[in-house]
Amino acid sequence: MTSISIIGTGNMSKAIAAVAERGGNNVQTLGHSDSNVAVNGDIVVLAVPFSAVADIVDQRGDSLTGKVVVDITNPVNFETFDSLTVPAESSATAVIAGLLPNSHVLKAFNINFASTLTDGTLGSAPTTVLIAGDDNGAKTVLAEVVRSGGLTAVDAGSLSRARELESVGFLQMTLAASEKITWTGGFGLTA
Repeated sequence: MTSISIIGTGNMSKAIAAVAERGGNNVQTLGHSDSNVAVNGDIVVLAVPFSAVADIVDQRGDSLTGKVVVDITNPVNFETFDSLTVPAESSATAVIAGLLPNSHVLKAFNINFASTLTDGTLGSAPTTVLIAGDDNGAKTVLAEVVRSGGLTAVDAGSLSRARELESVGFLQMTLAASEKITWTGGFGLTA
């Protein structure tokens, strides 16, 4: 059993909490008003918009030292909805890793819609969570949580793969927003 703290209270936070709880893991959910509550999870999921991450790091950065920090953000320009807000050679996850050099930063859940996490399926296939990062031990711990919740976990490679995951997440969001796919659909992975 793993302890997980999720910072954020939206649909993705609830869906990730449900996955973790299905696997028998302990979950702590922290909202904006909980800024004085200590983070107690070994894994900390940043289930907030990318624009909120800097404030969280300012408030909680020291308490994230040594922890596995999972970035689920898609750094989308929500004013124009036509681009990502990080340089082409970088990613939101790389930015977060730079802000938290003493944490084990991973990218995961950003290409999953909340409904596919909650349902555990995407069409007729199990929901797959792609995990990118440079710490193999951290990826293994997160993959165990994902699998214990009934989903499939796939190692997507190093932290540098976060950029591609963010591009896929952005494409999927734009397709859903333009009603070309539903918010209960998305991209799947089959073996």
